[in-house]
Amino acid sequence: MSVSPTQAAPQSLEQLKDLLKYDIKVKVAGIDVDGVLRGKFMAKDKFLSAVSGNGFGFCSVIFGWDIHDQVYSRELLISNKTNGYRDLLAVIDLFTFRRIPWENNVPFFLVHFLDPDTKEPICADPRGVLKAVAERAQSNGWNCIAGCEYEYFQFKETPESLAEKKFMSLQPLTSGMHGYSLLRTQLNNDYFHELFDETYKFEVPLEGHHTETGPGVYETALAYTTALRMADNAILFKYAAKSIGMKHGITPSFMAKPWGNLPGCSGHIHVSLRTKEGKALFALSSSELDSGRVGAAYPDTKYLSQEGEWFLAGVLHGLPDIMPMLVPTINGYKRLVGGEAFWAPNAVTYGYDSRAASIRIISPPSVPPEATRLEVRVPGADMNPYFAMSAIFALGIRGIKQKLSLPCPPISQMTQEDKETGKVQMLPASLETATERMMRPDSIARDPEVLGDELVEHFGGTRQHEIKLWNEAVTNWEEIP
Repeated sequence: MSVSPTQAAPQSLEQLKDLLKYDIKVKVAGIDVDGVLRGKFMAKDKFLSAVSGNGFGFCSVIFGWDIHDQVYSRELLISNKTNGYRDLLAVIDLFTFRRIPWENNVPFFLVHFLDPDTKEPICADPRGVLKAVAERAQSNGWNCIAGCEYEYFQFKETPESLAEKKFMSLQPLTSGMHGYSLLRTQLNNDYFHELFDETYKFEVPLEGHHTETGPGVYETALAYTTALRMADNAILFKYAAKSIGMKHGITPSFMAKPWGNLPGCSGHIHVSLRTKEGKALFALSSSELDSGRVGAAYPDTKYLSQEGEWFLAGVLHGLPDIMPMLVPTINGYKRLVGGEAFWAPNAVTYGYDSRAASIRIISPPSVPPEATRLEVRVPGADMNPYFAMSAIFALGIRGIKQKLSLPCPPISQMTQEDKETGKVQMLPASLETATERMMRPDSIARDPEVLGDELVEHFGGTRQHEIKLWNEAVTNWEEIP
């Protein structure tokens, strides 16, 4: 089982029919490469027929156009003029059943997409990609466990006012810099509490919820769970925040860097592996806790298991080659450029409990052994959590299998001079350079055990489309005064 089922998830068609006996319609959705929910309502009878018949037709164009429904600049494999933008087979995942409390408790399910001819997962379906990585981990006796936290600006704006203002001069929800404020939330008390309470009913449980530094900024940490369920929850949290925000005349924005002179918005991901028996693979045994692991590469990793160190090495080795999976937008790289000033990592770095590093090691003595994990701090709030988690776990498992060594010392042993002299490997500074690196013939991303050629070619093509549109755009920076 690669996804943790929701509490009321049906185990059979008969249970499903009983759950829906008072309903007349069902809402379903899949996820495109940009992390956008694409879905519709279905009559209950049609929905049940799709479940018993192993799927229904869903237009493939959601993998043939961009976030603004503009067809890609060059035709890609899944959906194109040649195949007539044919239907894919959408398979309903009964384990994702929940009800949407702010939509009259309508039933809701997620789907994944298969090729209609081969019945195999399509290469770029975000849920399918992460499901495959989780199943590979399970074949080695491990379960992928993840947590996700979002920072996001909010504005006192509606869709109409945003359009009228042309997305400029927006009014923040609150003014000033007030991280962890107990007073600022009370200015929008109903909205703040609804985010927590309604997502709980929606089976997207939160672990923490507070103001972050910046005008109108919140940070929300989602409760950790299995990786596929975590990615589902992360996508659905955004959907919930925007839906609840509309009720209150508020627009949350998960843009990575809305303002040049303020901190950006992160989408940090916490990762670990557990054995089938539930043991934390990255944790030390009780006998090692007093003095740390013998043979650790550096003091920073002495409370991380050998498998944890190999996993960390795998992520570090592959990090520069999978950057579009973590930072998929033009804007996302503005958060990383000059990142030191705003807590955003822009190099291949790691360190024990270091928020300055790209990968923060969270281990004893600061947490109990069972809570040992890695926090990947590179992604922004605009990441697609399925692709980001897929890349991280695939690289980490590759590191364990190949018993990779750490490619560099921890950040505590690095200096600014090391950066200036090139001893520290910097991450790509733009989507263009990141995409070029990911798509190189010898990119680690192309390893079949990481992303594979088909996904690299398809997703890389979508990023090249974004880059083309950006390069053609004339911005107000260039306008003649």
